[in-house]
Amino acid sequence: MLVAASILLKAVIFALLLRIAWRDFKTQKITNKDVLVLGLLGLAGLVLGAVDANSWGSLKIGAIASVVMFLALLPLWLLRKMGAGDVKLLAASPLVTGGDYLLAFALLLLVFSVLTAFLVKNPFLLPAPAFRQFLEHWERKGVVPFGVPISASLIGVLLLAFLKVI
Repeated sequence: MLVAASILLKAVIFALLLRIAWRDFKTQKITNKDVLVLGLLGLAGLVLGAVDANSWGSLKIGAIASVVMFLALLPLWLLRKMGAGDVKLLAASPLVTGGDYLLAFALLLLVFSVLTAFLVKNPFLLPAPAFRQFLEHWERKGVVPFGVPISASLIGVLLLAFLKVI
């Protein structure tokens, strides 16, 4: 029963991450509601995993990392170097990954961030509709949709966890 609930929860988180990435790419906005739902679903997944394995370590590390991440990134938002939605999404990420997959998340985030930076510098490599969409928003706001690499990294972690690669 717990396995089925865990798989369903991961599928809902997967769909929510796709929605967050798409909305951030199109509008450069990450809603509070989406981040709150993601955090709660991630926390529910960690609780299910803790009950199933009778080990609460991953939940504790994830919760502590979430608070530390928020406190560390808050000054970047105050200095207008990072968007509020990106800060909140990064703070909710450890609740999805738990302590077990934090390193995998960090490595995937590094890879997807470098890829995003490369595409920002070379937007002509994007498919034509995405290129036009990107240019419209880039010219208007001049911001990079960082929710896309964050979501892609979390999706990668979900896939790694599902396949039990790590």
